[in-house]
Amino acid sequence: MLIGAHVSPAGGLPKAIERGRERGCRAIQIFNQSPRMWRPTSYRDEDVSAFCEAMAASPIDAVLIHAVYLLNCATEDREMRDKSRTSLIQSLRVGAGIRAVGVVLHPGSAKQGDVGKAIKRAGKVIKEALAETDGCALHLEDTAGAGGTLGRSFEELAALLDAAGGGKRLGVCLDSCHLLASGYDLRTRDGLADVIDEFDRAVGCERLGSLHVNDSAVALGSNRDRHAIMGEGELGEKGCAVFLSEPRFETLPCVLETGRDGGAPAAEDVALAKKLRTRGKSARARVKKSRR
Repeated sequence: MLIGAHVSPAGGLPKAIERGRERGCRAIQIFNQSPRMWRPTSYRDEDVSAFCEAMAASPIDAVLIHAVYLLNCATEDREMRDKSRTSLIQSLRVGAGIRAVGVVLHPGSAKQGDVGKAIKRAGKVIKEALAETDGCALHLEDTAGAGGTLGRSFEELAALLDAAGGGKRLGVCLDSCHLLASGYDLRTRDGLADVIDEFDRAVGCERLGSLHVNDSAVALGSNRDRHAIMGEGELGEKGCAVFLSEPRFETLPCVLETGRDGGAPAAEDVALAKKLRTRGKSARARVKKSRR
């Protein structure tokens, strides 16, 4: 597992690599533009080359781009859908340039409207953005289910993937906080195994491209997206250790989005994630040995 953190590219793309190194990351996630603005950041060829060179000289093996939160591919507002498509295309193009593992996208919200129609609208926008780009995967992130957000269940994720054309560039990013909030109990080894079995039946584990490891400030099935510092929420250190040591997650980039650096992940948060992964793997090994 490539454990890392969401970091800022402020000051230039290579700064993201520097911040990742400072935090002991094997993977990083960035916004490719300001998360509060529609205006895309224009990167020169030199910026992209400098990023790739910095990454090649670092211990960081994977980078993810998170599409900005302004996007709503499922909206009934045509202008908003057009803006979302344009922004997503830019993210995918930057992702291809910096050789990102994928662009992580919140699929959108149905608000109070028909979910089936919202899934079709989102799928159409996503399919069009993929057709305008090449070389970078798109990972649809599961959601906590607040405000009509799409992707609150594995069945909805499967429907979104199908509506978007089901191509090979489409994948999924699973978030531990969102899973718990949307009703999937992953706090024990057996519980998480059942959840991933269910995901495999509905979506397919071959679609799983990345992970977010976040503790949850709210209870199981609350349908509220409230991250907590790792080990201090409803998952706790034990639940996070279970998530981080799941065998089917072994090769995936897994990034923290919340931590002790003013709300962002700090080096100590990344170090704790690595410690909990080791603890979780040891616990699994003891169980396996006892069953022989």
